[in-house]
Amino acid sequence: MARRALFPGGARTTADKIKLSPGIVSGDHVYVTGMTGSRPDGTIPVDLEEQFRQAFEKIDAVLREAGLDFGSVVEMTSYHIGLRDHFDRFCDVRSEYVSEPFPAWTAVEVAGLRRIGAVVEIKVVASIDTSRPE
Repeated sequence: MARRALFPGGARTTADKIKLSPGIVSGDHVYVTGMTGSRPDGTIPVDLEEQFRQAFEKIDAVLREAGLDFGSVVEMTSYHIGLRDHFDRFCDVRSEYVSEPFPAWTAVEVAGLRRIGAVVEIKVVASIDTSRPE
């Protein structure tokens, strides 16, 4: 099966350095690498809602590179440090990006993430064929 890597904006340099694709098209799906909420300059916002939005915006950029949007997301996994402390705020921000029918979602509490200061990492799977039977 043919695969195609997705590199939105300036993501290629960082992706090449750590040997990953921000997203990859395989068959009828796009697999988006786990994204933290770092800003374009690499800093991590202290404000959690800004951090959550940054992560979702980075995912959005990968989806758009594939010609998709959040309406194509069928599965989401989020990894959290302090999940119970920020779950409601995360859900509020998440609701700005997802809509019905909502993607399947698993939220996992973890002990740590690669980026110092990051409290969330989000990965998604999107369907290229978004047509749905009535």
